Amino acid sequence: MRILVINSGSSSIKYKLFKMPQEKLISKGLIEHIGEKGSVIHDHYAGLKMILEKINSFGAVGHRVVHGGEAFQRPVLIDNAVVRKIRQHCSIAPLHNPANLAGILACKKLLPGLKQVAVFDTAFHQTLPDYAYIYGLPYGYYQKLGIRKYGFHGTSHEYVAHEAARRLKKPLHRLKIITCHLGNGCSIAAVNKGKSVDTSMGMTPLEGLVMGTRCGDIDPALVTHIMRKKGLDIAGIEDILNKASGLAGVSGISNDMRALLSRAKAGNKRARLAIDIFIYRIKKYIGAYAAVMGGCDVLVFTAGIGENQPEIRARACRGIFDYFKTKPAILVISTDEELMIARQTYGLIRED
Repeated sequence: MRILVINSGSSSIKYKLFKMPQEKLISKGLIEHIGEKGSVIHDHYAGLKMILEKINSFGAVGHRVVHGGEAFQRPVLIDNAVVRKIRQHCSIAPLHNPANLAGILACKKLLPGLKQVAVFDTAFHQTLPDYAYIYGLPYGYYQKLGIRKYGFHGTSHEYVAHEAARRLKKPLHRLKIITCHLGNGCSIAAVNKGKSVDTSMGMTPLEGLVMGTRCGDIDPALVTHIMRKKGLDIAGIEDILNKASGLAGVSGISNDMRALLSRAKAGNKRARLAIDIFIYRIKKYIGAYAAVMGGCDVLVFTAGIGENQPEIRARACRGIFDYFKTKPAILVISTDEELMIARQTYGLIRED
């Protein structure tokens, strides 16, 4: 069976076509600048129409959806009820879910009757225990507002954990794995016996590590303090925390790690500081998750920085396992979220 995987962003659509179960990549592509000024591609419907003019003859479509809340613990066939649930979670993931939903609705129009599957970034982390996902807030906020840790990059963390077990030729259910997805967005997960037991991102992708433009963990009282001092409204503070912080905010140079490494080597102190903060936070989470699981058999680095910056990997690992009786295997694995979506889509279609 051929599976088309769609990853719809706010102004782009990435796609890959796989032959399953052979997992053979047949074609891939990217449509950009959707809805932007001067673009001939006005919406996701037009973008997907262009894609379908290039490819045909496939048995199902798998869609990446960022936020599924507690409603979805595994991939699901898309129907009207699923669409409503995804729409309900747009308020929690306003940068991602509306774009994911636009791709789904466009496909439903263009491919009526074809089976479509939603694969959620948050689903892999639904195995977190309650003491790991409940915040220290009034419990009613969780019960009535759904405020809790959800975690993200789930398909990436799941893929590299499976791939690590395969490479080491060991059963996944016997391994304690820490997976580090380090790109412009960053998250770390503790994967114990194949299940996510903790992860650095929270209710939104803002919590956790210092990222390209996101601040990661901060004292929550800083939010109201900065708002008062700077006269910011809610939209203003959200913009600062999500788009003007992290590596870019600290360095004043860039959110691109390659640029920061170059400037740090040339003697730029703020570039060096941004890198030091980035690495320090990674080491803290690795240490914490090794403690949570009572050890670590495998440490995995993936995504743009994780795969391509050996200096960052080396510094993140330096000294951290010195007191381990047995040091973990350290692997660099290229993530393939689209292949994971294809696997899960194919598996669900076969079950149906």
